[in-house]
Amino acid sequence: MKIKVSAPALLLSLALTTLTGCSMSDAKDSDSPPFAGVSTTSRATDTTQKVSSELYDLMGLKGKATQPGPGVMECSGKDPEKYFTTFHSWTFTPASPGELDGVMERLRKELPGHGWKVVGFEPDSSRNKNLTLTADNDAEKHSVKITHWAKEQPPKLNFFVVSGCYQVPDGEKVD
Repeated sequence: MKIKVSAPALLLSLALTTLTGCSMSDAKDSDSPPFAGVSTTSRATDTTQKVSSELYDLMGLKGKATQPGPGVMECSGKDPEKYFTTFHSWTFTPASPGELDGVMERLRKELPGHGWKVVGFEPDSSRNKNLTLTADNDAEKHSVKITHWAKEQPPKLNFFVVSGCYQVPDGEKVD
């Protein structure tokens, strides 16, 4: 599945640069995403789905998550026929709004024990000053940005999971 360049794709590209520029440091220059390996788009999106599921389980809360699956987009500055990245954006609404109290602090403390390095934990630049946590998983070649929308009714968590750049196997093209 190819995604045409549009406003959402540009936003994803900006988020990819922001997220993967922090750590996942095997890239030759700090502005490019790391190499995530050779994979088909199907296997890579399955991996991104698995990473998202592990983050969901780590929350340890009951509630509802939005259902859109992972997507595929071009890797900035690379041949779009051979290189791609995956992303998965989803929102979690807890069964009870009070369940989100303290969850960001708990995630900040627990993520490192599961292979994540927290590289940002601060309010975002929005009017609501939503608390945002950014973390990299060097082993999985994924990053996540979690935003607590505390002033929404009901309050929610937004997850944006993004991979490093994958290369398709020889003789194949990005789906």
